[in-house]
Amino acid sequence: MTPRSSRTSRTAGHLLGIDRVACDGRGLCAELLPELVELDEWGYPVIHDARVPAELLTHARRAVAACPVLALRLDRARA
Repeated sequence: MTPRSSRTSRTAGHLLGIDRVACDGRGLCAELLPELVELDEWGYPVIHDARVPAELLTHARRAVAACPVLALRLDRARA
């Protein structure tokens, strides 16, 4: 596991999620968004903190759109 940057704000209004049933462990999400997504020993994504910082929102949207099985999602956080 890689350390996270302490300069990255975690107070954004979006949450990153994974549909574990749909995910087949291709790892594209971790390649496109390594700041938020790591892979476990079997190649499946792990998100330790689902809150998406504002500076990573564009990258998160790109990763969600690129998921070949539509297992990654981006939701607005509730206030």
